[in-house]
Amino acid sequence: MCLIVFAWQAHERYPLIVAANRDEFFSRPAAPAHWWPESPALLAGRDLEAGGTWMGLTRGGRFAALTNFRDPSQRMEGAPSRGALVRSALEDGEDVETALQALARGAQAYAGFNLMLSDGHRLGVLESTTGAVRMLTPGVYGLSNHLLDTPWPKLVKARAGLSAAIPLLDEAAADAQEHAEQAAITALLDLLRDPTPAPDPHLPATGMSLEWERWLSPAFIRAPGYGTRCSSVLLQARDGHLRFVEWSWDRDGALLGRVDHHFPARSPD
Repeated sequence: MCLIVFAWQAHERYPLIVAANRDEFFSRPAAPAHWWPESPALLAGRDLEAGGTWMGLTRGGRFAALTNFRDPSQRMEGAPSRGALVRSALEDGEDVETALQALARGAQAYAGFNLMLSDGHRLGVLESTTGAVRMLTPGVYGLSNHLLDTPWPKLVKARAGLSAAIPLLDEAAADAQEHAEQAAITALLDLLRDPTPAPDPHLPATGMSLEWERWLSPAFIRAPGYGTRCSSVLLQARDGHLRFVEWSWDRDGALLGRVDHHFPARSPD
């Protein structure tokens, strides 16, 4: 993923709300979110080149997602795929902090990344470039291709959009919950589809050319051979209900496909 905004324990009914974009080269093959045949408790997209994933969740309600840390000067030739870290975090039976601390001990073998992990009760972020594991208190947060809540324009704007969408979930009547969820999902998709670039004075300075900093500055990216490949929304309710929606996009930003999974969280067998 290259942009993730999330609300943690900021809504009475939904302790975790996530909106995220995955940006990648269009030449890199990938499969949309599905239940993995060899790991039936895992729902995730799949990188068909290296075999890992950028975001996923389990039937038990464990959620993980990863963003790359953008620093062209720190490229690591031959490093293992960071997508394996997401699967490892999801299949780890340890508590969130213990699992992230274990991954932190081996993080230097990988190119820079941020990994967020939640089990529905606690949520933490591992920043590989600092080695820090940060266990989060209730609030609204964002990750792009730098550290947690680095105020890049698209992250600040998307985080504000998420805060504005949260009240849409306040519908109290049980029979209106589906309507409330759909209103929030529509609002979150709108913020993920925002193609507005940041003004030059506000662009991050990550070592890329000015042209590429411009191309990478919107929430929804379209650059030569590269761009936003999919957008995802997760709603995790306190009663265990999980809803995960993912849209896939082509080179022109047109819809390729959509998946929508609803299921109740259940304890591991």
